Amino acid sequence: MARKQYLVTGMSCQHCAASITEEVSQVPGVAEVNVDIAAGSVSVDGTDLDDARLRAAIVEAGYEVARTAAA
Repeated sequence: MARKQYLVTGMSCQHCAASITEEVSQVPGVAEVNVDIAAGSVSVDGTDLDDARLRAAIVEAGYEVARTAAA
């Protein structure tokens, strides 16, 4: 299983986390999404993860990917 981790700006509450989790969970191959509001990070575990689609899902939820974090 692979892991992708992103630093995301604009998250401030559990609603933010839920929105991102809902959007990212719909990307093919995603098995688990973990949002850490305090750290501003989103970790995604799964198989054959498509970086562009994961970033697009975060943007679709209304947030900006600041950069990819080291997994």
